[in-house]
Amino acid sequence: MHIIKKTFLSLATLFALLIAAPSFADTTTDNVVGAGGYDLTSYFSQEKPQRGNGHHTVELKGVTYLFATEENKKAFEANPEKFLPQYGGYCAYGVSVSKKFVADPEQFDIVDGKLYLNLDAKIRSIWLQSVPTRIADGDKNWTVIANRKPSEL
Repeated sequence: MHIIKKTFLSLATLFALLIAAPSFADTTTDNVVGAGGYDLTSYFSQEKPQRGNGHHTVELKGVTYLFATEENKKAFEANPEKFLPQYGGYCAYGVSVSKKFVADPEQFDIVDGKLYLNLDAKIRSIWLQSVPTRIADGDKNWTVIANRKPSEL
């Protein structure tokens, strides 16, 4: 009975670590995954963003971006600025009020060919009420907060 209990606890611990591992991937300093692992090119070519995978990756400025296909990877490599989210991928509304909030990659808008991400659906709906003003404020604020840690704001 003791062996069964010990085996069960070991398996439960292993299972918990396996489930938690993907969430750690986005936060390690050695290997930051951009856009939550979503394929940045898919925002521009599909109605809904698509998850990338580890078979098609690009490293840029210390961030690893994942792509669903080799074709998408090559499109990104040819012109990364076309696909990178504004404000370093932080919440667009947050930046418009001088804050850095982690964005939900599924809460997005493309405005004038640029990708903007937001914290959640509620914040996105607020951002959508005054997009031109929010972008102008965000662009101005980003020049000040881009190199500051979120905890400093």
